[in-house]
Order: sequence, then structure tokens, then C-alpha cells
Amino acid sequence: MPWAVLLADGETVARYRAHVLQRGPDECWWWTGGLTDTAHGTFRAASLPGRTRRGTVPAHLFGYRLANGPDSLPAGLVVRHTCDEPPCQNPAHWLAGTRGDNNRDAASRRRLAGHALADVRGAVGRARAVQAAIAAARPEDLDTAIAAALAAGNPSGAHQDALF
Repeated sequence: MPWAVLLADGETVARYRAHVLQRGPDECWWWTGGLTDTAHGTFRAASLPGRTRRGTVPAHLFGYRLANGPDSLPAGLVVRHTCDEPPCQNPAHWLAGTRGDNNRDAASRRRLAGHALADVRGAVGRARAVQAAIAAARPEDLDTAIAAALAAGNPSGAHQDALF
């Protein structure tokens, strides 16, 4: 199914947005739907015939194209997360680049103390902990719950800021 058709369907867009916890403009917008084993959101954008999961796309890819247009990601490029949080859906945290760019980003920040990539639970454990915190928290306690879930993956309490 072409991207332009998916992105023009109001019901599909509404289903996508229903799984995004939108927060402040500089904060991560957490994906509350299904996750891949790499912690990226997974979104069933279309139901296509057959037994496979055809029609399921990475949530951040759907969101990137929703924010920037159906033809905004040339072949060979990927959507990079400047926040290093795979389930993040904040368009301000996305940057197009090559897979090599993405791998170099991760390698340069993987060992930073307190950084998302250094979480002892791994990316999917971190994402699931945040999702559980969101599900259990009262709306007025969301920020505190998310912060506690993130901090739990950094038992030392040390923190080093990201490079960008």
C-alpha cells in the first residue's frame, strides 16, 4: 500500500496517534503500542490479505512520513533518533541518515554513563519499563513515573550528557 494512501487515511492516522504519549516539544513522545525486539514501535498501518504481518511498519517510520510527507525519506536512508530512544515518536528527535550514520551515533554514545544506550535492561527492557510506568501512572504523575522508570536502568546514578 502506498505511503500517500496510508497517511491520507484519517482512521489510520488516528490509530497511530492514539499510541503516542505526546509531551513537551523537547521531550520524548513515548510509543505505547507494540514493540520490536530492538524497542522500536510497531504499527499495523494496514490489514493486507495473507498470513504474514504485511501492513505492519515501524511506528517511527510512519510518524516521520506523517510529519514530513510520504516521499520524505529517500531510498537508502533511515530515521535516526537523536534521543537514542527507539520508541520515541517526537518528530523533533528524528533525523534522516544512512544506516552507517546511525551505527556511528550509537557507537559514540553507547558507553556514556546514564545514557539510554547504556541502560542495564537493554533497549527493549527500558522501553517496556517506561510503557509499564505510563500504564500504571495517574495523568498528573506521568513525568515522575517515566523518570523513575528511566532511572531504574542506571543503578549507579552516574550521568553523562549526550553528544548532541
